[in-house]
Amino acid sequence: MTTTPLTPSAVAEALPAVKIPPHRRERLTPRRFTTNTIFYALLILLAAIYIFPFLIDIATSFKTEADAAADPLSLIPQTFTTAAYQKLFLNSDFPLWAKNSFLVTASVTIGRVFFDSIAGYALARLHFRGRNVMYAGLIAVMAVPGVVLLIPKFLVINQLGIFDSYAGMIIPLLTDAAGIFIMKNFFESIPVSVEEQARIDGAGTFRVFWSVVLPMARPAVVTIIILSFQGSWNELSHFVVSTQSPALTTLTKGVASLAAGQLGQATQYPLKLAAAAVMTIPVAIVFFIFQRRILNASDGSVKE
Repeated sequence: MTTTPLTPSAVAEALPAVKIPPHRRERLTPRRFTTNTIFYALLILLAAIYIFPFLIDIATSFKTEADAAADPLSLIPQTFTTAAYQKLFLNSDFPLWAKNSFLVTASVTIGRVFFDSIAGYALARLHFRGRNVMYAGLIAVMAVPGVVLLIPKFLVINQLGIFDSYAGMIIPLLTDAAGIFIMKNFFESIPVSVEEQARIDGAGTFRVFWSVVLPMARPAVVTIIILSFQGSWNELSHFVVSTQSPALTTLTKGVASLAAGQLGQATQYPLKLAAAAVMTIPVAIVFFIFQRRILNASDGSVKE
């Protein structure tokens, strides 16, 4: 028995003909083109308005005092110099301010992640008397402006004997209503069946929270990390009412004192803007590292 070798043409003839519909390209009408052009032009304009002050900040920090005063809106320094950064790091207390800010921010961020998570889990899963009243009080606290609480906060800190100390700077910031609210809502989206299975295996309430539920709430935890870091890093009003010693000055208080002319009587635009530019670096780094994980609900999904 002889066999006929299969050629590409023979295979093509044997297969049924398949009609492939022609690719339909969306026609760009003049009206649609005009709409898209206006839309993107508006986006570019808004981006430029938002970015332009930051570019001025960076450019002015490398200018001389005379150049910054003569042409403050120029993005190209006539004389490029790092004198502002040298004065900032070598002839000011900026390193001390940075150390205090890093210490307070790290402590507050870690504390908020733990206490907000455990408080949110208690409100979401534990059934106890007064839970609804406590949750209503939490919402009410979120509606109160922070400025209103400054004087009561100072009185409490002073009465507890922790005024002008790291404890007075850190302890009042260890929890916040918004963080508890976020964690509670995220914990409620996690199926209860996961916790029931862990309890069947003999895990207690805290073990279920710590080993099972909290790892599933990673997107919410990352959100709390970013919000806590940014909020405590940029905090000013609380540090004004909780500290007085120059040794406990943070970056926000220090830069505010620079704006008031602490290191000289001139405008000192390069020095002030150099300090502001350096202050944005840690927050930008934290945000760009964790931005893709902000409330990414797919990470906490469970297939039942």
